[in-house]
Amino acid sequence: QVQLVESGGGLVRAGGSLRLSCAASGRTFQMGWFRQAPGKEREFVAAIRWNTGSTYYSDSVKGRFTISGDNAKNTVYLQMNSLKPEDTAVYYCAADPSLIVLPSSKYTYWGQGTQVTVSS
Repeated sequence: QVQLVESGGGLVRAGGSLRLSCAASGRTFQMGWFRQAPGKEREFVAAIRWNTGSTYYSDSVKGRFTISGDNAKNTVYLQMNSLKPEDTAVYYCAADPSLIVLPSSKYTYWGQGTQVTVSS
C-alpha cells in the first residue's frame, strides 16, 4: 500500500504561480496530477513515468504547468505558472506501480487533494 501526501495548494491571483508537491511512501512506476472543479468531472492535468522521465500534459495546461520529480525520493512536483481563474480546483496526486494509459484516471493510489484557488 502506497500513501500519497500532497502539499502546496492555496490562494493566488491570476497570473501568479504555485508549486504542488506529492510524496509517496513507496516506489511507483507512474505518477500524475488530476483536478476537479465544483460541478465538473475529475480531469487529467499531467503525468510522469519514472523509467524514462517522460512527461505528459493536458492541452489546457501545456506551456504553463511543469511536472517534475525525484524518483529516489518518490516525490513529484507540479509547478503552475500563469495561473488562470479556470485553474481553480481541488488537485489530486495519483500513483500506480504500473503504466497507466493516458489520460486515464485508473491509478491505484490517490492523495487527499489540495485546494488551488485563483482569483481574478
